[in-house]
Order: sequence, then C-alpha cells, then structure tokens
Amino acid sequence: MSRDHFAYANNSNRFLAVDALQDQPFALAGIPFDGAVTNRPGARFGPQEIRRASLMLCDGTHPHFDVSPIGVLGDAGDMRLSNASPLPTVRSQIEDQATALMARHHCVFVGGDHSVTLPLLRAAKARYGTLALIHFDAHCDTWTDHFGEPSGHGTWTYEALQEGLVSPQHTVQIGLRSGGARSARDYVADQGGLIFTARHLRGLDGAGLQPVNEQITQRIGSMPVYLTLDIDCLDPAFAPGTGTPEPGGMTSTQVLTFLEGLAALNFIGMDCVEVAPAYDHAELTSNAAATFIWTYLCGQVAKRTR
Repeated sequence: MSRDHFAYANNSNRFLAVDALQDQPFALAGIPFDGAVTNRPGARFGPQEIRRASLMLCDGTHPHFDVSPIGVLGDAGDMRLSNASPLPTVRSQIEDQATALMARHHCVFVGGDHSVTLPLLRAAKARYGTLALIHFDAHCDTWTDHFGEPSGHGTWTYEALQEGLVSPQHTVQIGLRSGGARSARDYVADQGGLIFTARHLRGLDGAGLQPVNEQITQRIGSMPVYLTLDIDCLDPAFAPGTGTPEPGGMTSTQVLTFLEGLAALNFIGMDCVEVAPAYDHAELTSNAAATFIWTYLCGQVAKRTR
C-alpha cells in the first residue's frame, strides 16, 4: 500500500471552518469506519456531519472557558482506510495514522463506530504510557466476543484492559444502562474502576453532579487520561442519530457539566463516536457531538492560556 494511501483527506468542509492541519497544537481527524456495527450502520458518515454542524461555532467564544480553539486547531481531514478489509487491518491503519498525528498534536478523533477507539488507545499508550480512561456510553463494551466475532465495537474496553493499555483502577464509565450479563456490565467495577450508570445519574444536574466530578478527579489524579464519548450515552431524545439507541439516557446538559467540570484533568486526547446521520432528526445528534467536541477543545485551550 502506497504512502499516499495514508495521506489525510483535503476536506473543504472543515470542523469549525478552521484551516487545514499544519503546525497547530490541536488536531481533529475523522475516522469514517463503521464495519463493526451490530445494529444500524452509517457512522462512517459521522465525521462530515459533525463538521457541518460545527460551522455555527466557528466565531464563538465558549461561555464557560471564555476561549475559542480558532488559531490553535487544524483539521487533518479524514483518515484513509480500506473499509472492506478485515477489522485488524483497518485498526492497524488507524493506529499508524493516529501515531503520526499524536507525535505532533493534541488530537480529537471523530468516528466512526466505537471499534476505532482500541487502535487509538494503542497509539496513545505507546506515546504516553498506561492511561486513565473516561468512557461515556450507554453500553459497557466489555463483552468478550462480538456476536461470535472475537472483536468489535462492543469488546474494545475489555480488550484495552486485557492489553494493559489503560489502568483498571483509573477507568471510569459514565451513562451505562443497556441490558447484558452482570459479568460484562460490572466488569470495570470488578477490576477496580468506577461506573456511574444512567440510573445513578437520574435527577442529577449542575451542582448535583459536582460530587461525581470530584470523585472522578480524585481517582484519576495527574495520570494521562483519554476521553472516549459514544454519542449514545445521550438519551435518544437528544441523540436519535446513532446505531444502537438506548432509552433512559443522559441529557446534553449532564454531559456538558462533566466536560466542563473535568477539563482540568491531564487529558491527552479524545474521540467522539457512533454518530449515524441517516437516523438523525433536525441534526440533533451531530449538533450535540460538535458542541461536546468544541467544549472539550475549549477546556484544553483554556489550560494553555492560563
């Protein structure tokens, strides 16, 4: 496969309408892959829709952090992936391209289905060492197989822990609520991590979430931490455009409260996955994803300017 195959796409529709990636400290890259979904496909189109939804944020200063990522963020376009190849091949391509990006930038990756997080963690672990992990999701993603397949978008957390990419005691899951065997649902807690289910978070907002943020902050400390945000952590009322919606989820306000309250942690990168535009309504899902990414970026930019 030629070197050009891994060049970043030259997209005219860029996140926040920022310039193409050059030497900016922050980078955004799309991962248009949904070859591991188990229900509704279409997350490969998530990156372009999230970019489109971001355009109204392009001249905005964040109301909490009082900064904008304009000037320090570049858009690398979408990764070049051979989508018809087996999952291990695609993951290898993702890891190679993520490694090159992480060597020069603080990265935000936009999927794509959640299987893309495993190679991103492999690249991040090689650069930063064993990681803490904050994982927003409706699903635990700790199954030991994927409907008979050894790996997929529902196994990556289990695999990351088995490979030693993330510290079990510093793994935090937020918003879980789907059905499943107890051994999978509670796997992270059984390994010493923290789980805040959607049921635990019911009725909590604003100041009510502060004790949860404080517990997470105390647990993670100064460790390098990776954030992965599956958009289906939101209730389908806030994010209908996803492959595996689960009623009873989080609100957009709850997620933003977490992102703002945890911004001081030693984040080294994030991804936002599982936006499937074909099932969206009024761009609710892509708008939520764009705002979450913008909020994360503004929180990290604010730390650089203090």
